[in-house]
Amino acid sequence: ELETRRMLALKQAGVSNVAIASRLGVTEGAIRKALKRGGYQAPIPQQIEIERATPSVAEAVPGTATNEPTAVLAVTPTTASEPRDGPEPIRESPHSGDVSMVESSATPVEQETAIPVGTTAVVPVTTGQADVLTGTDPWDRSMDRAFARVGLITEAQPEFGDCQDVAGLGVLLALPALLETGMLDIATKVYSGWAAAFYGVRTVFLCLALMALQRIKHPEQLRHHSPPDLGRVLGLDRAPEVKTLREKVASLAMQGRSEKFMRELAQRRATQRPDAMGFLYVDGHVRVYSGSTKLGKMHVTRMRLSMPATADHWVNDRDGDPLLVITATPTAALAKEMLPIAKEVRLVVGDRRVTIVFDRGGWSPKLFAELIGMGFDILTYRKGRIPKVRRSWFKPHKGKFDGRTVTYQLAERRVRFQYPGGVVALREVVRLSDDEEHQTSIVTSRADLSAVEVAYRMFERWRQENFFKYMEAEFAIDALWAYGTEQADPKRDVPNPERKEQERELRAARAEVVRLERLMGAAAADNDESQRPSMRGFKIANSALNQQLRAAREKAAKLRRHLREIPKRVTAREAANGKPVVRLKTDAKRLTDTVKSVAYQAETALFRMVRPHYSREDDEGRKLIASAMNLSGDIHVGAGELRITLAPAASPSRTRAIAKLCEELTATNTVYPGTRLRLSYTIREA
Repeated sequence: ELETRRMLALKQAGVSNVAIASRLGVTEGAIRKALKRGGYQAPIPQQIEIERATPSVAEAVPGTATNEPTAVLAVTPTTASEPRDGPEPIRESPHSGDVSMVESSATPVEQETAIPVGTTAVVPVTTGQADVLTGTDPWDRSMDRAFARVGLITEAQPEFGDCQDVAGLGVLLALPALLETGMLDIATKVYSGWAAAFYGVRTVFLCLALMALQRIKHPEQLRHHSPPDLGRVLGLDRAPEVKTLREKVASLAMQGRSEKFMRELAQRRATQRPDAMGFLYVDGHVRVYSGSTKLGKMHVTRMRLSMPATADHWVNDRDGDPLLVITATPTAALAKEMLPIAKEVRLVVGDRRVTIVFDRGGWSPKLFAELIGMGFDILTYRKGRIPKVRRSWFKPHKGKFDGRTVTYQLAERRVRFQYPGGVVALREVVRLSDDEEHQTSIVTSRADLSAVEVAYRMFERWRQENFFKYMEAEFAIDALWAYGTEQADPKRDVPNPERKEQERELRAARAEVVRLERLMGAAAADNDESQRPSMRGFKIANSALNQQLRAAREKAAKLRRHLREIPKRVTAREAANGKPVVRLKTDAKRLTDTVKSVAYQAETALFRMVRPHYSREDDEGRKLIASAMNLSGDIHVGAGELRITLAPAASPSRTRAIAKLCEELTATNTVYPGTRLRLSYTIREA
């Protein structure tokens, strides 16, 4: 029904059947049949008479010079049986959306003017070719915008035309990898029911992903980029600007489906790359907050400070690529958040056996037992006081993993850890450092792995740390997309703020006791035994200091007893003390983080494709891909083909590497979403 309404609207606007068929991607015969079924009737032709205007008439028209020839257009209703004397009437052009006027013996009309039937209008006349009322420019989307305003379309379809020197056209190199992730398919399914709009779901998500790949880290940075150039990449006349894009993301966030969107993307990735799901790395990333909302403080390791912040917990696969992000959790304690994370992972990976790798922040024997009971294996560093292993127990172990050969000095033993309610038995692998001075203890529930693989998988946590550093520098994962707060769970378990104040007072009291004891000790060392040979005499001489010490000890003991009566943790409602329990808005942040993760995955896919063709791939491989994303280029539309020709890169070696990449991407036969155009990539030689 919607397509029929669009056909009728286009036909009434004077667009030909051929143009409508081209725009909707069907045959002309299908358009004729659909219009017939929809009850369309051709309008009665109108006769347009062109006469030479008299000078007096020309003077009456505002803005018309008396010495400029004009034409009078008299529009009168006619019927099909009436004779058509004079000029040829306006007819449909065979071009898409064209309406043209056949040139008569009179001088042609300069511009299109809306003329009611039965009236006379005067327009200037110039010499030269007749003006063609045309819509053949694929970058002119005024008609689609009009349809969006009246509710006839939910998204403008991409259309391309030939153009040169399009800035940032190289970002389309990532399109095959982006489509492989399924982001657009899943987004259109999850966020179905989008209202009438020119920029629809597919356009918004594709725009966000391409922005991330072009290193447009904040929506405000769009002000420094040309909307028409960005629009060329999207197949539109112009890309959404800052306000529009923010409104679109806010509209998506209001639907509250970002968690479902992220989960379905992760499930698809787990299906595509099951070999990378055997080991999943989990770690928290602290985002510093500098706004006006009062948030709890967290320790920021990279700054070595406690600051207002929130914690995002990321799950990365064996290769370090992102899989899930649990956004804005109420506490940075990984041990507290691990069970909800594990449940989310189980929804993604299904029943397969997975080893969760994490650092000492998740140390908890009770947690280990619960994870093992859920069907997971664990791999982590041992925490606390660790008995040293004899050096004679260490033996060299050698292995090759992911194309790398590693050798460690390792020892192994069985360990048991008690917790309230049970005991968990684990395997411990200890590595001796190269200088034989430091021992690193690793515990795991995996008995089937070799000791060298246990150590290698544990030490591969550096990939996740590097991922955080790279994503913050290149994709700005700490940036906020939505400002303000939302209602948080008032029943969640949080540290008791009252206890923090008591602990502070107790520390001060203990410090005072230590200070006075130091003074008393110094007085005892300086005591003149010839004058005060007994302890009684010493105490009498230092009675004031002794009384201060006794009072300080009593105060510390009282605070210690009072602290035992205060619970360590309370509900968020109790901690708020009557104030609203809020947190930073999470849905828009989760959505944009997920899109940035997909962009990172696409970049990684291109990096792996270009590695065999670039000698400095380890040092500059990702920089090569990032620079290729910003190459300018030309667009040419052929028969079923969208040819992308990029400008040369900064050096011949980079150009050759990108040329090989273009060949492999062209071989994928990727079709630009929303069109039937197959993408073809080339790069000009320097």
